[in-house]
Amino acid sequence: MSDYAASWALSRQRLLDEISSLNGAQLNWKLHPECLSIGEMAIHVAGVETYFGSQLAGSPLDAAGQRLARSATEGVVVGETFPYPPAEITPELVASCFDYAKGIWEPLIQAADPEIRKKEIKSALGPMISGDGAFARLGFHSAYHQGQAYLIKTSPGFPS
Repeated sequence: MSDYAASWALSRQRLLDEISSLNGAQLNWKLHPECLSIGEMAIHVAGVETYFGSQLAGSPLDAAGQRLARSATEGVVVGETFPYPPAEITPELVASCFDYAKGIWEPLIQAADPEIRKKEIKSALGPMISGDGAFARLGFHSAYHQGQAYLIKTSPGFPS
């Protein structure tokens, strides 16, 4: 296991634990119109894993993977609509996105091959980063959104 894999696995599992009991209405509830819902955040996390993983592995994505990878940026850091409308964001979709991304990302972060660690890719925020930079970012990315999910879940008006 690489030096990055343990923190990635821990923070990812904490996010999954935080959201695993949520229903569709809870996944799609927003604090205000300009923020992401918990479901969108979760899909975004899986999208960044897919986006980084496909670049580092140099492997093309199928149509589902391309759509998931777009959630790394669309509706998040660029002014486009999120690739999944609320009507599609269900517990099953979120779980399938995480499964898809794990299949791509986990082998890369566990092995952390020296050539992959040095490879340059485009980050979700735009600048070029190394594989090490991708591993480091995804080591805490899930935890960042887990904290946001907790705050949303404990906000007044959150559906029960």
